[in-house]
Amino acid sequence: MAVQVPLWHHYLQAIRSRGAPRAQDHQRAENVLFTVLEHVHARDPRFLVDYSHDLEAFQFTLRSSEDPLDMEVPLWVDAEALLIEELGVPETGDGPASCRLGVPREVPGLERWMTDDVFSASEDSTTCCGHIVPGKVLHVLKDLLVAAIVHCKHHSLITPGSLNAASLREEGLCLSLLVSSGWRMIRFNIVPVVRRKHRVPALEGAQLMPCFPEGSLKRIISQEVPLVPASAQHWRVSTDYLLTRLLGALGSLQGHRLDSLSILDRVNHESWRDGGQGPGLTFGHLKMVLLWASVLFPAPEDWAELQGATYRLLVVLLCCLATKNLPHFLYPERNLLQDSGLDLNALYQRVERFASQPEAFLRIHVTHLGRSPPPRIGNGIKALLQLPASDPTYWATAYFDVLLDKVGAG
Repeated sequence: MAVQVPLWHHYLQAIRSRGAPRAQDHQRAENVLFTVLEHVHARDPRFLVDYSHDLEAFQFTLRSSEDPLDMEVPLWVDAEALLIEELGVPETGDGPASCRLGVPREVPGLERWMTDDVFSASEDSTTCCGHIVPGKVLHVLKDLLVAAIVHCKHHSLITPGSLNAASLREEGLCLSLLVSSGWRMIRFNIVPVVRRKHRVPALEGAQLMPCFPEGSLKRIISQEVPLVPASAQHWRVSTDYLLTRLLGALGSLQGHRLDSLSILDRVNHESWRDGGQGPGLTFGHLKMVLLWASVLFPAPEDWAELQGATYRLLVVLLCCLATKNLPHFLYPERNLLQDSGLDLNALYQRVERFASQPEAFLRIHVTHLGRSPPPRIGNGIKALLQLPASDPTYWATAYFDVLLDKVGAG
């Protein structure tokens, strides 16, 4: 191939050199948040502090983008004693089923969750006396956060300017805080969660996929999963949690899977989103592309070389943009590009320019610009990319092997 392979590795090394400082940034911001959450717990023991965020911190070091990070606040409750009342899949059939968390009658230890501030009584059930209401839980947690922040600032437990709570005024299914890491502000979405064993059929089906390390999905399935607010009244399984664990499983394999994700996220942030100033793809979108690419290219040799690994993500991404459909990995009926508000045609052009002449984008400094070889992608490639829209059978490894050959990255 005509591409200067060392250029790709030089770009990756530049990204990796920022990994340690980003990890430190994350740790400092997280420590500020832990200080506040510890005082939330002191005021109301029903809300716990979870210090185990290693995978989330590792994921943060992979990124160049500044998308919000989730911080889960587990509820102190015997989750296995609660009654899960499934409400069925969403009307669109494109996501996890919503449910209500019922408090059974005459079960000791659940009294703290039967107070009016988090509970709604029910008279029409013989087994359930009422439900834990996520909207009420969020309201209580918001008030606790405000009180804890005021306390921490008053007693100089956090430094001035280290936390911005202005966005707490916004209504939503999470509570957003801007936290300083020293020189950068990191946005955390505070999410109350109920952790319990819960069957996820989509994840069970993924066990048949050869792209994941043996036993990794079985371990993920055996663990508790967090239920997060789906609306003011209902809960749902957190797909973000599961996807982060799947990404961690891929990261344990040899090859450049996560490196290729880091490269595309950096190019996306700097070029496709104009330094993060414009709308565009999120790290979550690119993470989904990597999961699909890992399924479509399961062989270890597919990921042995950095440029080839990155092009495997690129052909999947280009296909999704051309067909205007990026399926959710666990719920393929859900199109992550639908109603995204993005100009997908313009975005396709940007991604195609990178795939055609990556040398123009793989630079850390203007002096790194060199002579670029001619474009690799011909006029007919977009027509080929649009084939899966009309025939799902094209969504297969052989089809994407042809695409790789067309862009000269096989």
